[in-house]
Amino acid sequence: MKDMSIPHLPFRTGATLKLAASAALLSQTALIQAAAPSVVIYQTSRQGDRLDQVQPASESGSPDYTLTVKPQETYQTLIGIGGSFTESAGQVLSELSAPRRESLLRACFSASGAHYSLTRTHIASCDFSVTNYTYAPVPGDTRLEHFSIEPDRKYLLPMIKEAQKMPGADFKILASPWTAPPWMKTNNTWNGGQLKREHYQTFADYIVKYIKAYEAEGVPIWGITPENEPLGNGNNWESMHLSPQEERDFIANNLGPTLDKQAPDVKIWAYDQNRGDELVKWAEVILGDPASAKYVDGMAVHWYQSTISVDEASLDKTHQLFPDKQILHSEGCIDAMGDDEEIGVWLEDDWYWRPEASDWGYIWAPEDQKKDHPKYRPFYRVARDLIGGFNHHLVGWVDWNLALNTRGGPNHARNYCLAPILVDSGHDKVYFTPLFYAIAHFSKFMRPGAVRIGLDGHDNTFMATAFQNPDRSIAIAVFNSSEKLQTYAINLSGYDSVQVNIPPQSLQTVVLSKGN
Repeated sequence: MKDMSIPHLPFRTGATLKLAASAALLSQTALIQAAAPSVVIYQTSRQGDRLDQVQPASESGSPDYTLTVKPQETYQTLIGIGGSFTESAGQVLSELSAPRRESLLRACFSASGAHYSLTRTHIASCDFSVTNYTYAPVPGDTRLEHFSIEPDRKYLLPMIKEAQKMPGADFKILASPWTAPPWMKTNNTWNGGQLKREHYQTFADYIVKYIKAYEAEGVPIWGITPENEPLGNGNNWESMHLSPQEERDFIANNLGPTLDKQAPDVKIWAYDQNRGDELVKWAEVILGDPASAKYVDGMAVHWYQSTISVDEASLDKTHQLFPDKQILHSEGCIDAMGDDEEIGVWLEDDWYWRPEASDWGYIWAPEDQKKDHPKYRPFYRVARDLIGGFNHHLVGWVDWNLALNTRGGPNHARNYCLAPILVDSGHDKVYFTPLFYAIAHFSKFMRPGAVRIGLDGHDNTFMATAFQNPDRSIAIAVFNSSEKLQTYAINLSGYDSVQVNIPPQSLQTVVLSKGN
């Protein structure tokens, strides 16, 4: 197995400033540099760059593309970008030495690392838990007198609390239940079934007790979804089915009013499943009803409907119908297919650029859906979804498991998946896959409160998006999915036109800033 090590964080930033002997001269130099426009370019490539700083093109000529930045043209405001805390991730991190675990979390959450700003976790167990568990294990306990988050104290809470301690850490947590306690459901078991009508309020109280219990631990919950994947998962692991009308009623009559009274700052995101026609249908039912819409900030979506499409049509349609509501990507991962899949390639950097990955749909999707699940390039999928998703109204983007072992687990449902960080626990080694750097290109440089701004000159091969941060810096992500070097120019009022070479199959982030 290849050697796995912590990446070069803080990210490399080129030549360091040589300090002047005179403090006065140093101060004057700093002021001059702060006042001048700055253009800094970071690059991750198939050739081996990993968020390395590169220089603009040394020679000017006719560019292949010209990006025109329009700060006066504004769109959605960014909430955040990051990954998910799962019990499985917590277990693999617990098997690392303290220094190695701290380095991994620093790479994700510190200001000198990827600086994740939006995360997700599960309310009680999910497929990426070590076992099935609930916080209300006693059947018929409608007053929730036996409610306890004790199962989370072994792996999940320690990981979150340690992440909070990283220098400069500042992240929100979205929490989702995969199922209600089995005794609240029509089938009285973990997988499938529906929430009994008589337990709608019990389940709302259960979610609020969870929020309060985490708050007491010093872990504030920023938002929730009423149910992860309410359309189901084939009853293969924890799940609970809801129709759009049932979720609407649960929000309008139970969850919304209960949160409004007891945890009014916690936001509700509806749906929480794949983009596509179902997204539009659920939005019409829940956001189209004033009784439920008043409690809901927007729709949460996943990406498993396709490995090649961002599904711009459903994102655009939902935004068009409900422009005052938001759309947040709450889950996506490179999903494996089972016990027989070759996994050694996950430890090869180049595999992430090769069209060899496949997902559930490659084998099991119905014939009319197989066209959406061909073999694909994992790095492309992440870069494309971030850029394309933001260009079609997403306000946040959360990857699934923060880290997993080299098999894509542990997972009690044998539903193995790839994570951006892989841990070889027995050897105290960590491998930061190229996917980690792809996410960091956005999370590090596009910060909460940033506003997406106008950007002309890109297409489906040369993809780009731009945000203006609260500090007025502008971050432009550029993805060259072609297999040849491209040259592009950036035009922005107040800056000299800059020309950049981007290698084939590479992702760049260009940061433009000025001193005060």
